[in-house]
Formats: sequence, C-alpha cells, structure tokens
Amino acid sequence: MSRLGTIGARLYRGEIGYDFVRHRKFWYGVSILITIAAIAGVAIRGLNMGIEFKGGAVFTTPSTKVSVADAREYAEEASGHPAIVQKLGNDTLRIQVAQLNTDQAAQVKSDLARDLKIDADKLGAELVGPSWGKQIANKAWTGLAIFMVLVVIYLAIAFEWRMAVAALIALIHDLTITVGVYALVGFEVTPGTVIGLLTILGYSLYDTVVVFDGLKEGAKGITKQNRYTYSELANRSLNGTLVRSINTTVVALLPVAGLLFIGGGVLGAGMLNDISLSLFVGLAAGAYSSIFIATPLVADLKERDPQMKALRKRVLAKRAKGETEPDESAADGGSDGTGADDDPRNEDAGDTAAASTGPSAVVGQRGRGRSSGRRR
Repeated sequence: MSRLGTIGARLYRGEIGYDFVRHRKFWYGVSILITIAAIAGVAIRGLNMGIEFKGGAVFTTPSTKVSVADAREYAEEASGHPAIVQKLGNDTLRIQVAQLNTDQAAQVKSDLARDLKIDADKLGAELVGPSWGKQIANKAWTGLAIFMVLVVIYLAIAFEWRMAVAALIALIHDLTITVGVYALVGFEVTPGTVIGLLTILGYSLYDTVVVFDGLKEGAKGITKQNRYTYSELANRSLNGTLVRSINTTVVALLPVAGLLFIGGGVLGAGMLNDISLSLFVGLAAGAYSSIFIATPLVADLKERDPQMKALRKRVLAKRAKGETEPDESAADGGSDGTGADDDPRNEDAGDTAAASTGPSAVVGQRGRGRSSGRRR
C-alpha cells in the first residue's frame, strides 16, 4: 500500500487525524480574509462583462496573418471602444466590440476589412443586444435563488437545520471567492461563466453532504455515552472522509486544469477560459469549505444545544477524574473499537448503544476489539 493509502486507512480508522474543529477559529479567519479580498476585487476592479451582457458586435475573420495585438488596435481605432480579440483555430480571429448599434457596426466592419486587408463579404458580423444578456443574468439569479432554497429545505429535512445553515454559508463562501477571482484576474464574464458558477454548486455540496451523512449516523444516541463530545465526533467524521474528499477533488480538478491552462493558456482557445476558470476555482473552494467551514460550523451550532452542553460537561468531568483517555484510544484504534463506556454498570447495554456512537461508527467501520478490563 502506498504511503498516502496507509495514511488514508489510518485516518479512516481514527488512529490519526487533524483537529479541524479545535483550530476552526484560525480557518474562519483565513476564510474571512479571502472573502474580503474577493469582495474588494469586485468593488474596486469590477467584473469584465462580456458582450452578451453589454451589447455590441462580434466580427469573425477568415484565416489571416494579422496578430492579435494589431487586430485589437485596428478595432479600437475603427470603433472608438475597447475591443477583445481572441485567436481561434485555422488562424481566424474573433473580435468583440461593445456598445455598437447597427449603423456603427456596419462602419466598423468596413474599416476592419480595409485594415485587415480582407474582403468585407468574408468578414462575419453579428450584432448582440444587451437585453439578451440581461435575460440570461436574470434567469441565472432566479435559478440560483431556487437552488439555494431547495438545498436548505432538503438538508433541513434529511439532516437538520444547523447543517442546512452551514452548507448555505459554505455555498455563499464558494460563490463569492469565484466571482472575486474573476474580478481580480480580469477574465471576461460570459454565459459560459454563469453555467460554470451554477455547476460548481453541486460539487461544492458533494463533500459536505458526505461528511454530514457520516456525522448524522455517528451522532445517533450520542447523549447516552460519556466518552466523546459532539465536536470530537464531528472531527472524527471529517477525518474519516478526508482522503476521499482530497482524491475526488484532485481527479475533478485535473481535466478542468487541462482546459484552463492548456486549452485556454497554451493553445489560445480563449473561450474555454469562461467556464474552466469558474469550475477550477469553484471546485477548489468547495473542497476547502467542506473541510474547514461547513463541519466546524455545524459543531459550533450544535454545541449551543442544551443537551450537547450537558454532554460536554459530563465528558470533561469524567476526563478530569481520569476515567477516559480519548487521545490514547484514538492512537491505538479505539477503546475496544466500539466506543463503549467503561462503566461496569453499563457494560452490556453500553457496548450496544456505543456501537453506533463511538468513533468507529463515525467513519463507517468497526475497529478491532480490545477490552479495557478496568473495574471500579
């Protein structure tokens, strides 16, 4: 087994792990700083909206030896507006000029054909109205709002309202970062960008729901034991799915990175940047938020519950008496692999109840049996 596989197996069994919940304030701070930077980027630089949202004309040339820089200069001189030029296959160029009406587009087409030294009839021209882009934006906002509402309702029913709130905050975090990166990088926002933003919502929820499902199962009957607090169970559930989250994210990022860096950067297929950047940033932000934001937030909200407060007091009181050693049991595979209470009065019933509440239940597999043998 590879080293990564060995580490993953030990994480899965609860033998090792990083305390994400205990260090949650640090990661909250990191997330807040990133979010502030993203919002500042949008506020200061703004979004480079595509022609579909601003209106204008798109000109497509036949095969030409004119460089992108020269074509941009010709288009800006002819129109008096900034132009975006992309090199397509077979040495063709796509020239976008915003804020042109029909008469202006015809004049710009004539001037471009002259400067580029091509036949005006071979220079394709398409006029795009801003109302079309506004319709797309409005439908996208409507779809986003409906999606958010449905997600909250589903998670509240399938899990609980605290998990729904945490997942919603993580989603907003991911969308804000993605939009902020677009503003800072200056990539053009097109309908492809909107599609990418809506697509990453599902990816963002995937790892979060996997952890929540394990946490829901592990927390059944949690108040009947005195070994682990809710935050500790949440942390063990998160560590149990950590390697799987990393693997699925890396596998998803590789083809998207190919589209972004190879297709868009090396090969010059600029239109691929529209959707690939949003997917790349959204996938990475989704994996981050599911680990460092969503689950710790659930633990924070759950620990405010009176039952969880009482459980924490019992657990801490028992540890103060030296009756439980959670770190030691986690290091050697669990206190009998079931999380059963050591109290002999609950020896039989405790083994059964704790089988669904101990650390092994959180990660989905029963550990190796080892009786503590202690009696009071």
